[in-house]
Amino acid sequence: MSLFSPLTLPSGSVIPNRIAKAAMEENMADDNHAPSAALIRLYRSWAEGEAGLIITGNVMIDARAMTGPGGVVLENDRHLDRFKAWSDAARSHGAQAWMQINHPGRQMPAALGQETLAPSAVALDLGAQSKRFGVPREMTAADIADVEHRYAATAALAERAGFTGVQIHAAHGYLISQFLSPLSNRRQDRWGGSLENRARLLLDTVRRVRAAVSPGFAIAVKLNSADFQRGGFSPEDARHVIEMLAPLGVDLVELSGGSYEAPAMMGAARDERTLAREAYFLDFARDIAAVATMPLMVTGGIRRRAVADQVIDSGIAMAGIATALAIEPDLPRRWRQGQASAPQLKPIHWKDKVLATAAHMAAVKYQLTRLSRQRRPAPGVSPVWALVVSQAGAQRRTCRYRRWMQARADSARA
Repeated sequence: MSLFSPLTLPSGSVIPNRIAKAAMEENMADDNHAPSAALIRLYRSWAEGEAGLIITGNVMIDARAMTGPGGVVLENDRHLDRFKAWSDAARSHGAQAWMQINHPGRQMPAALGQETLAPSAVALDLGAQSKRFGVPREMTAADIADVEHRYAATAALAERAGFTGVQIHAAHGYLISQFLSPLSNRRQDRWGGSLENRARLLLDTVRRVRAAVSPGFAIAVKLNSADFQRGGFSPEDARHVIEMLAPLGVDLVELSGGSYEAPAMMGAARDERTLAREAYFLDFARDIAAVATMPLMVTGGIRRRAVADQVIDSGIAMAGIATALAIEPDLPRRWRQGQASAPQLKPIHWKDKVLATAAHMAAVKYQLTRLSRQRRPAPGVSPVWALVVSQAGAQRRTCRYRRWMQARADSARA
């Protein structure tokens, strides 16, 4: 087994190589919150780079629940032609194209002006940045049923649009991850308490999605290997959830970690065992692989061919790459041709980890914007400048989103 050997999934579909373009949040929706021309150009550049699997950034299952302004929303078939153009671009050089589908729960910016839902009324603790997020309302049983329905409906629409799979986001502190963690889930009903109860939303969502799509359509789950918070979702919890997912027709589990409160996915709060590694979560993945019956994927900091090879050689099926592909979208092709390329952004050594994470994300988005305009990336961009540009853009997109939601409300009342 090598980095460029194919992977046959449990559903029968084949990924042509073991390199995955992992999800990054682009915030490049058009005025209807469908894929924009810029977003489609961006994905064509990744397709030309020859990654075997291309996973989209967040696609929201509910327009009222956004991870940020400018996000793509797929609730109905009104703009399905734009989604078809998106999947065509991503698949244009033979890659599998999976849509990541998500609900933010309490991790939705308050500036968007929408009610925030979560398993429990527990606000984010981000220190001085906490005010950017509201106190959520505890979800009712009807709210939970609606979320499950929306995941299934969005997955079915993704298949109609030509995507070959979906990835259910159950990591990074978003809604399903909030249910999994005892820190954010303090419920006393059938969705709270024991791990079996806390995993109920994830398991029922997987079942609903599998029933809504064809047998050959891939279903993946993005799961935290740990929350990296004392008393949170642990590696032992992750092992048990993997075992619960085994009989449900899941084709692949991507292991990551952290949340907005403990952004381990950015390398800012990693476990001591992984500090020296580019593949932040590889040690956890090796432990979990002992019980996993489906292929696993590890994402987090991979930028060198030797590290990607190490991931595959350790028995992990896929190496997920994000930031490095924002700098060099043709990295898989370069590696296949024997080039020793290892793209890297300018390091950020700020004491405020929340702000440092925001700056890192802004620097990544800066590269994505340049790629979408068919310009060369600028990995040496100042993190401060990238953050200023990102925040200015977010303010514009927030105003546009609020106008869009108001127009939807006015139309519904007419």
